[in-house]
Amino acid sequence: MLTLPSAPPALATKLAAGQVIAWREPITIPTYEPGEPDRYPMYLDERVYQGSSGAVYPLPFIDSIATEPVEREWDALHLENEFVRLVILPELGGRIHVGFDKVAGYDFFYRNSVIKPALVGLAGPWVSGGVEFNWPQHHRPATFLPTDSHIEWGHDDSVTVWCSDHDPFDRMKGMHGIRLRPGSALIELAARLHNRTSERHTFLWWANVAAAVHDDYQSFFPTDVHWVADHARRAITAFPTADRPYYGVDYPARPGADRLDWYRNITVPTSYMVTSTQDDFFGGYDHRAGAGFVHWADRNIAPGKKQWTWGNAPFGHAWDAHLTDEDGPYVELMAGVYTDNQPDFSFIAPGETKSFTQYWYPYQGIGVVHQANRDAAVHLSVEGGVARLGAAVTRRHSGVRVALRRGSEIHGEWTVDVAPGHPFTAELPFDGEAHELRLVVGVLLEWQPRLDAPTPPPAVATEPPEPSQVASSDELHLIATHLEQYRHPTRSPLPYLEEALRRDPGDARALVSLAWRSYRAGRYAEALAGVDAALARQRLYNSNPRDGEPAYLRGLVLVRLGRRGDAYASFAKSRWNAEFRHAASLEMARLDAASCRTAEALENVREALRFDADDLRARTLLVVLLRREHRWFDAAVALAESRALDPLDALLRFLDGAHPSDDPTILLDTATELAGIGELDHALALFDAVAEAEPVPGAGDVRTMALYRRAHLARLAGLDAGPDLERARRAPVDRAFPHGLDDFDALVAALEGDESDARAHSLLGCLLYGAGRRSEALRHWLRALELGDENPVTLRNAALATVVTTGDAESGIDLYERALAVAPTDARLWFESDQLLARAGATPAARLARVPLAALSRDDLAIEYAGLLVDVDRATEAVALLESRPFQPWEGGEGRAIAAWERACVASGQESRASHPPASLGEVRGEPTTPTAVRADGSVDYFATSLPERLLFPGVGR
Repeated sequence: MLTLPSAPPALATKLAAGQVIAWREPITIPTYEPGEPDRYPMYLDERVYQGSSGAVYPLPFIDSIATEPVEREWDALHLENEFVRLVILPELGGRIHVGFDKVAGYDFFYRNSVIKPALVGLAGPWVSGGVEFNWPQHHRPATFLPTDSHIEWGHDDSVTVWCSDHDPFDRMKGMHGIRLRPGSALIELAARLHNRTSERHTFLWWANVAAAVHDDYQSFFPTDVHWVADHARRAITAFPTADRPYYGVDYPARPGADRLDWYRNITVPTSYMVTSTQDDFFGGYDHRAGAGFVHWADRNIAPGKKQWTWGNAPFGHAWDAHLTDEDGPYVELMAGVYTDNQPDFSFIAPGETKSFTQYWYPYQGIGVVHQANRDAAVHLSVEGGVARLGAAVTRRHSGVRVALRRGSEIHGEWTVDVAPGHPFTAELPFDGEAHELRLVVGVLLEWQPRLDAPTPPPAVATEPPEPSQVASSDELHLIATHLEQYRHPTRSPLPYLEEALRRDPGDARALVSLAWRSYRAGRYAEALAGVDAALARQRLYNSNPRDGEPAYLRGLVLVRLGRRGDAYASFAKSRWNAEFRHAASLEMARLDAASCRTAEALENVREALRFDADDLRARTLLVVLLRREHRWFDAAVALAESRALDPLDALLRFLDGAHPSDDPTILLDTATELAGIGELDHALALFDAVAEAEPVPGAGDVRTMALYRRAHLARLAGLDAGPDLERARRAPVDRAFPHGLDDFDALVAALEGDESDARAHSLLGCLLYGAGRRSEALRHWLRALELGDENPVTLRNAALATVVTTGDAESGIDLYERALAVAPTDARLWFESDQLLARAGATPAARLARVPLAALSRDDLAIEYAGLLVDVDRATEAVALLESRPFQPWEGGEGRAIAAWERACVASGQESRASHPPASLGEVRGEPTTPTAVRADGSVDYFATSLPERLLFPGVGR
């Protein structure tokens, strides 16, 4: 059991007086450290992950975990009142690691005593336990990365622990605050999701709550939940009693074990999500401990209610062992905001902030909950002629009148004192049905069990037809929007948009959608042509179209092209439409600020704030502009108000003279924002700071790109960019994964100034490949090699792109051999080159002869090697190899080590051992039944859950 430190003496005194306390004190936890992040960019853009895209670039990928723990000190924020104690780990995505009910002495959130990652996360490591806050996709891309953190003491005596970061892909700002109030067991989660970019993006939010389980743990949903759905609504079943096979388990054939609300009945990894409810709560209850927790959130914005389990069977128990030493098993009771399924993404507009709250509270003694709000949770059931009722509350109440009514009659009445840990419970004879009763708990809560009519099952999702089979252009556009919005991993929106244009070359919606894609990929001229064509159609009968989006996008494109005057006019036109009034006003204010038109900038930024006062970009610009006018008092007031809104905004912290962030990528964002509003000296200084900062492990290394961006800014300002470019060419290159249009513009500018910059060619290739411009990426990588770049990363990247874009496996193999000549001990190069040889038809003997034994440190290569040994009749050696070391499976790739073991045992005449694999394989038989990813005709199932064969060389078959 993980032991927590006591509160410091001064705070302990406040706690004893009923106050909320918080402090920062590290805790030492046995930790299985993640392996070294890969120095090669892993794009994985055809990877299926949690039902959506598993693309990971520009994050470096981590594919191994230490097999022995070390004692590691973790930064920890402790938050406590008289009823609840919480521990938040800002270095692990700001997750709640401990949620402890002090009254019951019970961990209502699963407390994992070790940090033991498994290869479940988007970029590799992921840990179980506590509460993980997943955004902008699931699992949180930054789940194993640090957040900035802050303790806020409220005027109402509440205390909030804030954690904040910029998401690794679109650089949106996610911030969550975990709040306790005096005298209350209610845990409040206040979230602020801020799109600090100029483009519309998509996101989801799921709070992933873990609860330790056993045979007597029961999850509960509202009583009007009759149906639950799998990911993407691929399948549905009745709830709580399954009425059909689900995840390959024939529940109706298992009387007494057909209820999905009991962990003990679910034998395979299983998700189920509520499809509809009129209630706002759900949770779980431990019947052995007599304690549990409730989640409550306004269903109008937070409809998502889900359970996930690895399954109560050897397969699930093996995964539990990968994630803990002695704790577990657990289930996840996830709560979604703006989403009720996974994947289920929502849009967030440029500059928009979405704020919402979620609540959890522990409760005791009353059994599963039938109705709940933020004040109380109640149970009311009738069984065997006995009515059982209970009420648990989140704060103390004296003299509460509890009444059990049957119509106008009072069947029972009590006046009670209740408090967290001291619920009211009662039993009394009753000869009717539960729905005849109504429980009234003072003014806190009323509940009468429903008598619901059966509802028909909801429809399952269907695969969209091929573009040529879609009846209308309207539906083509809807399908394309859905695929883009949900980040579909295997079906591109492009064919649908292209089909719409084939039918009507002037289709404005398709033209704008394609122009956005071109803009985000850095194809500015192409984007401009598309958006101009869309505007031409829109203005065919009306010179002032009601939709401002094309004009707004045109402004963004023109800024990138350096045509700032034309961009200003386009933004001004776009804000005739209310939807873009705010975003366009801010863009105009930025252009004004960068051109020293302070008065005009102030007018425009105030216009932006009039339409969205939460936009931190506008708030920070206002502070800068007020200071330029020497209005120091007004600037100080604006700064103080804004910092109260968000104490962790990096640019506001910088303007307040505080250290903006410990994350170099956030410092890079801050420098770029300053550059965009004409704060040249500050931007240059921050770029320098980033160039000298130590990278965050697992987050990539932005030092080189900070220097290229600095050089680009210097050139635009008429300064000498040469020294910065020279520093960039000498800066670290491993994991320097450029991403986004600011990096793109800086690298293009560097090559316009010096086409012989091999470093810039190599980095631009990385960025272009990640943006889907694969042929162009290959040209830049080959040019870097021509210029003398012999870095194994560049050679490998060129090999990968050669194979994927041209299908020329022979040239790809040659490039891999060149890379291996430079880095002969690099196990990834050996694995990837072997996979390419397999797809090119090389014989098992030839493949076996070239791979050094040292390269078998990789699980995937060792498994492949074992298979080759079997192929050449050396099966006994294969068995010995598979027994010689531990293996770590990754979610979605289960079963490979087991399959290799069984094949080797059978081939070596050891059939009796085949069904008894060693624990070191990390797997057991009984993996879940999942949809076949690749159909017999070679097409990919729209609902595929895993597609490992397409991760490296899509389109190159064996």
